[in-house]
Amino acid sequence: MKVDVIIPVYKPDSSLFKLMDRLQVQTVPVHNIILMNTEEKYFQELISDIDFREIYPNVKVYHLSKKEFDHGGTRRRGVRKSDAEVFVMMTQDAMPKDERLIEYLLQGLQKENVAAAYARQLPREDCRPIERCLRQFNYPETSRIKSVEDLETLGIKTYFCSNVCCAYRRDIYETLGGFIRHTIFNEDMIYAAAAIKAGYRIAYVAEAEVIHSHNYTCKQQFHRNFDLGVSQAKHPEVFEGIPSEGEGIRSVKTTARYLYQQRQARLIPYLFLQSASKYMGYLLGKHYRILPLSLVYILSMNKDYWRRKEIRKIS
Repeated sequence: MKVDVIIPVYKPDSSLFKLMDRLQVQTVPVHNIILMNTEEKYFQELISDIDFREIYPNVKVYHLSKKEFDHGGTRRRGVRKSDAEVFVMMTQDAMPKDERLIEYLLQGLQKENVAAAYARQLPREDCRPIERCLRQFNYPETSRIKSVEDLETLGIKTYFCSNVCCAYRRDIYETLGGFIRHTIFNEDMIYAAAAIKAGYRIAYVAEAEVIHSHNYTCKQQFHRNFDLGVSQAKHPEVFEGIPSEGEGIRSVKTTARYLYQQRQARLIPYLFLQSASKYMGYLLGKHYRILPLSLVYILSMNKDYWRRKEIRKIS
């Protein structure tokens, strides 16, 4: 089975070489690595001292401008550059833990009626305690396959899926129409929701592991969750009637308990501050339509999204 890996790239550093090297030694060979690079000058600076084509003959690089980038549209373009039966979406800051990542993802994808299989995300060495706990909360040790039957018990988590590292069956992808063309965020969950509503299933494969985490500040969390709220408001067909606030409260309680058990109780006030920042951003994003466009620019993490002509009219 032919497998391609597709990675949106922006201002890459030397860790990109490490990522590609790890993908080259997988137990299931990667046919092509497709890099959808934003702003060619940054990529050329990175490879200026090496013979890139000689070292990475199966890496295909396609350049686009920053104003062309779109979370859904750029990934759609990447998929069109591939003819593989399975493609794996990744981000440039996700690192395979070992050489069996693709193998495990394929095992998950080969289960009956599974449209996509996403990997477990492990914290980096420098990951702070709060984020470390949230990694465990969102990416537990036990694998699971989710379907429409899980909506009653899992709620919004039923649609949870992450393009940090996720494998897709092309035949189902084409049937469903692919990733949404224009979205500020959440292209993976929007796709997963469409798949589940069409009768397919989504696999979480805990054995497939990538190292990926962020130490976001409260301000960064606010901006990120503003965009999350916008994406949910723009897609009521996916998110309406399935509240996500309960899942957020559960994660805060779990993290507070973890901090107390780890004798890190001094961080609990910061946890509450961070959680308040997330919720404020999310709430404002959900009601972005009543805000002036100038304020939306300020509150959003993905400011270029709002500058594009087809998006300028808030709808």
